[in-house]
Amino acid sequence: MSVFNSSALYPRFLLTGLSGLESRYSLISLPIFLVYATSVAGNITILFIIRTEPSLHQPMYYFLSMLALTDLGLSTTTFPTMFSVFWFHAREISFNACLIQMYFIHVFSIIESAVLLAMAFDRFVAIREPLRYPAILTNGVITGIGLAIAVRALALVFPASFLLKRLQYHPVNILSYTFCLHQDLIKTTVSSRRVSSMYGLLVVICSMGLDSVLLLLSYVLILGTVLSIASKTERVKALNTCISHICAVFTFYTPMIGLSMIRRYGQNASPIVHVLMANVYLLVPPLMNPIVYSVKTKQIRDRILKKFKQQKEEQLHLLLSFTSDNMIYLNRSLFHPATFFLIGIPGLEEVHAWLSLPFCSVYLVALLGNATILLVIKVEQTLREPMFYFLAILSTIDLALSTTSIPRMLGIFWFDAHEINFGTCAAQMFLIHAFTGMEAEVLMAMAFDRYVAICAPLHYTTILTSRVLVGISTCIVIRPVLLTLPMIYLIYRLPFCQARIIAHSYCEHMGIAKLSCGNIQINAIYGLFVVSLFLMNLVLIGISYVYILRAVFRLPSQDARLKAISTCGSHVAVLCVFYIPSVFSFLTHRFGHNIPHYIHILIANLYLVIPPSLNPIIYGVRTKQIRERVLCVFTKK
Repeated sequence: MSVFNSSALYPRFLLTGLSGLESRYSLISLPIFLVYATSVAGNITILFIIRTEPSLHQPMYYFLSMLALTDLGLSTTTFPTMFSVFWFHAREISFNACLIQMYFIHVFSIIESAVLLAMAFDRFVAIREPLRYPAILTNGVITGIGLAIAVRALALVFPASFLLKRLQYHPVNILSYTFCLHQDLIKTTVSSRRVSSMYGLLVVICSMGLDSVLLLLSYVLILGTVLSIASKTERVKALNTCISHICAVFTFYTPMIGLSMIRRYGQNASPIVHVLMANVYLLVPPLMNPIVYSVKTKQIRDRILKKFKQQKEEQLHLLLSFTSDNMIYLNRSLFHPATFFLIGIPGLEEVHAWLSLPFCSVYLVALLGNATILLVIKVEQTLREPMFYFLAILSTIDLALSTTSIPRMLGIFWFDAHEINFGTCAAQMFLIHAFTGMEAEVLMAMAFDRYVAICAPLHYTTILTSRVLVGISTCIVIRPVLLTLPMIYLIYRLPFCQARIIAHSYCEHMGIAKLSCGNIQINAIYGLFVVSLFLMNLVLIGISYVYILRAVFRLPSQDARLKAISTCGSHVAVLCVFYIPSVFSFLTHRFGHNIPHYIHILIANLYLVIPPSLNPIIYGVRTKQIRERVLCVFTKK
């Protein structure tokens, strides 16, 4: 009995991921992370649009703001434990943390159900009493509805947490999902669960059960009103205003009903199905709601398109005003202008402050992640291998590449620091192209490392000796530098007239060359020559993986084949992160003439900022030695 008393105070809980797929957790985590990032970005966009657009200050959009806030809370409450299970294999969670997560998951779920009911009431009033709509749904009424929704959810779930707190548990308890739910916690108790189970059922009936009945009733009344409208066009128009809400209702209730059915009748179903349905139930609604409302709601869709539409009139005004302030340059040519003017992201000047937030976050992640990789490799004696030597070089280059480009972007976004000296611009151009080339070289060297490790494992240490590594490192640095140096000469030889505005957020070779009033054909040809040489790296990487796959398929054991392939997973992911944005940037520049110019610039920016931030995350998650070292630091007491 004393064991149970102590376990009731400090029980441990183990979250369950996808059993049998532990080796693929890092791959599974990528779509989950993308879903979370998309839901956060989408709901923040909805809130920002509604906040800044006066025409959207209406009851319908106030309720939509409540829904977006609820979705942000729900996804942010569930994602951390999913992240820890799938990325770090950290299943353990304390009882108090589990109780807090359970509380907020159920609170936000009940709030979402109530907000959907309030939105149904809003549609009912708008269709049934259109003339009295503003008089019925005043700001005071909307505020009261919002407070009632929050108070009901908080009040209903709090006793459930208290009842769970008083129960006794085993010292170690295994949960069914990657997060904590009330019905799951009840199953682990060793004491009577009758009161908690009955109260949990009561909460479901009084919240989602009642809400779903009232939702159905409201749409019965709405359909009755719509069918009484004489004009078919007006009936269709009235129903169209409900489409987004109906989609949101189905998105919320369908996964919930599916999860309930599987829990009740799917005892023979695989545990993977249970976990997947639970994740879908909590991740899909926050993802789909902003997409549905952005696509189906004309006001929001138009506002988003307006924000991201290329504003040629503003650019023309900027060009004319800047030219008028510098009339001194109209009557004479400048061989080298004193300064250039970096616009930033043309057409999105109004939202530069908002764009700076993700860029700043990505930069901080890049700094912290790559510094952590370098520190772990430096202090961990077991990481003195060629693979980690190349990883250290990659992290150093990523630090340099992000520091060369992102601070200038943030200066434009935050402080309107558009002016840049000619020499500084040329130096930034050189460093960006050189570090980008070095990253391509490192990725090829890492492919060679994997080739030797898999195709000639017994000779690995004799082939990749310290002397060979130093020689490869020297080539990694010297080749891009030698290829990039002529670009400086080609830029300095060009004559520049009055054009000094670079429609970009950093300086790059062809962006500067296009401002010249001379012949830039040599610049274009040499730039294409350099790109073709670096594309040779991709060809060589492809050849190395052909040999790697051939060697892997010759292995007799499936476990050996999987183990060999898994050692290449991090490198393949980093290759995709580096080359996919560059291919997209090339394709949009070459064939996307009808694509707005700001899309070109955004893709070019992502090409520089995404790899330095994702590379340390990929290797930190996929490399066991680095992951365990980082976890050891954060769990050390």
